[in-house]
Amino acid sequence: MNFSIDTQPFGVLPNAESSEPILEYVVLYTETGEGFSVIPAHGGILRQLVLGPKSTLMQVVRAPDSPQALLADETYASALLYPFPSRVRHGVYGFEGEDYSLPLNEPSRDNAIHGLVHPKPFRVVAQETTAQYALLTIQYDLTEADMVSGYPFPFSLQVTYAITAPPAESPNQSCTLTVAFSALNTGTTRCPAAFGWHPYFTLNGETTDDLTIEMPVEEMIQLDDNLLPTGRTPFTNPKTMPLHERNLDNAFTVPENPDGVITVLHSPKQQVSLNVWQSREFPYLVVYTPGRRDSIAIEPLTANVNAFNTGEGLCVLNPGEEFQGQIRVWME
Repeated sequence: MNFSIDTQPFGVLPNAESSEPILEYVVLYTETGEGFSVIPAHGGILRQLVLGPKSTLMQVVRAPDSPQALLADETYASALLYPFPSRVRHGVYGFEGEDYSLPLNEPSRDNAIHGLVHPKPFRVVAQETTAQYALLTIQYDLTEADMVSGYPFPFSLQVTYAITAPPAESPNQSCTLTVAFSALNTGTTRCPAAFGWHPYFTLNGETTDDLTIEMPVEEMIQLDDNLLPTGRTPFTNPKTMPLHERNLDNAFTVPENPDGVITVLHSPKQQVSLNVWQSREFPYLVVYTPGRRDSIAIEPLTANVNAFNTGEGLCVLNPGEEFQGQIRVWME
C-alpha cells in the first residue's frame, strides 16, 4: 500500500474530552515521504504538510510545533473558519429580523473573528487508504445543548483532508492535498453560513522577501483601521508580484471561474512553486504577510469580511440544506 495513516500522541497535551492525550493523525505517501498531520481534537487543524519530489521535500505550512505553542497560538494557524471567516463588526449582526451578539475575541479591534469551531474538538468519522490516495474525514457538531452566544443555529461541519499521488505524466509535480468541507444546517430555521481556511504557507522557512506571488484577483477590498470593508478598487498590480519588503494584510475578490482559480507562491532561489487552488465556491481571498517574514497566509473565503452584516457572499441555508467547496495545494 502506497499510503498509510497512523496516530501518535501530540506531546503531553491532555484531551478535554477524556483523560487520554490528544492524538495527531499522520498521513503519509510512503513512495516519497510526502504527507500531512491533523489534530482533530484541537480544531481539526492541519499541523504539518510536506510536499515535493523525494529529492526536494519541503515543509510548506507553518503551525505550532509543541503542545504549549498550540495552546498559546493566537495566529489561527491552519484554523478552519466556520460559520464565519474573518471579522464581524462589533460582533453584532442582524438576521431575518433578529439581532445577535457574538463573543468579542478580537477586543483590540472590537470584532468577533474567525468563527466558532477553533479550537473545538472534532471527531474522526472516516479514514481510507488506497494505492492512489488517503483521506481523513473529521466532523464537529454544534447541537442545541452546546449552543454559543450569538449563533443559535445548530450545524454539522465535516472536513476531509485527502492526499493523492502525483500524476505519472508530471514527474516534477508533488502529491496534491485536498481540503474539502461540507456544512449542514441541522436546525429547524434558516441560518447564515460562510467558510474559510487560514493556513500559513512557507517554503522551508525561506524569507518571504525572496519570494514572488501570483494572485488571481480582480478587485482589492479597501479596509479601515479595524480591517473591515469600506469599498473596492480595481487591482492593477503586476501579475507576478515580488514580496520584497511588501506587507500584505488585504482582502480581494477573485474572478468567477467554474474551474476555480490558483494562487502561486514562487521561490526563484529554490526553483519551486506552491499552488493554492480554490473552487468556485470561494470568491474571496485574504493574503497576509506576518512580521516574522517566514510565511504567508493565503486564505480562501466563501464570503467577504463582515459578511454577516453586508451579506456579500453569505450563504443562507435552509433546514437540512448544506453547502460545500474545495481547496487544493501542490508543488511543482
